[in-house]
Amino acid sequence: MSRFVLRSVPFATRLRATLGARELLERDRKRAAKLLAGLSPHGPVKNFKQRALASTIGSDSIDVTDTGVTYTASVGVGNPATQYTLLIDTGGSNTWVGAGTSYNPTSTSQDSGNVVNQSIGVASSAQGFNDVDGILGVGPVDLTQGTVSNTTEVPTVTDNLYNQGLISTESLGIFYEPSSTTDVANGELNFGGPDSTKYTGELNYVPITSTAPASNYWGIDQSVTYGNGTTLLNTTAGIVDTGTTLLLLATDAFQAYQQATGAALDQTTGLLTISETQYNQLQSIYFNIGGVTYELTPNAQIWPRALNTVLGGQQNRIYLITSDLGSPSGSGLDFINGFGWLQRFYSVFDTTNGQVGIATTPYTDAETD
Repeated sequence: MSRFVLRSVPFATRLRATLGARELLERDRKRAAKLLAGLSPHGPVKNFKQRALASTIGSDSIDVTDTGVTYTASVGVGNPATQYTLLIDTGGSNTWVGAGTSYNPTSTSQDSGNVVNQSIGVASSAQGFNDVDGILGVGPVDLTQGTVSNTTEVPTVTDNLYNQGLISTESLGIFYEPSSTTDVANGELNFGGPDSTKYTGELNYVPITSTAPASNYWGIDQSVTYGNGTTLLNTTAGIVDTGTTLLLLATDAFQAYQQATGAALDQTTGLLTISETQYNQLQSIYFNIGGVTYELTPNAQIWPRALNTVLGGQQNRIYLITSDLGSPSGSGLDFINGFGWLQRFYSVFDTTNGQVGIATTPYTDAETD
């Protein structure tokens, strides 16, 4: 029997040295444009073939690695298993390989999308993927509709774990730890629910937003305020997304943030930059989600200074992680709480109950950047 294996061991991958902040920003905005259109964020992927592989799981959690701009996990596929570095994506739901390491079928692989066990997409060619082999899609299963012939939708990894009785709740907890270095195994995916050892205080849940297109993804309603009362966004819909690196705000909200902070747009990186004096005066951003306020501290708002040169920036500059979504508020998807935001909060994506959970962690107030 072929296997799709998730194991609780450390994993590693690389941050591509040629990645620049402008490229990163362009990638996030292109992704946002697809999400705004209600589309799967990945592509183009050509000659996509679905291979049905029986599913087993080594444990209910796997470690994930901070590559500097996204988180990845090493996943074994086949019997004997080949290890693939997969981007963990709550904004996409197909799991597939073949962008980097080629897929080699085992004797028990089946070219079919219509079996009970876990289906893995195999791409013969792909563009826009660097140092990863594919996607571990943990978004809502509805996003798989129409992606594979001969079947309406493709069960996600979380779906199959639940349907086969391996987890009691179709839920996924995600923990990320901020870091000033890359290639560090400092995160965890916990299938079946949250890991209470990874968060502090209470875990608060909110229903998936009813506002489209955010409702197609792990969408929530939140308001965003800077400092002591500068409203950036009144309560509006957006998404929590592991596949986006930056904190993206609708254009008018981003402009209000830039004005409030006094930040300047850096022509080299495309990111906002502030002086040391301005950093000392930087105030927190407050996110009100379901009546609970979450504080993104000044230190959490800046790119890790130790990684500035990796992005093509200057070593002693201070760059902000908040950027322009590229569309005005009122679009139905007015923010994306991405990688930088998720490093400071624990998140739970609960399909069974149609909700997202948020909690603080020991790193919410950490001075790491």
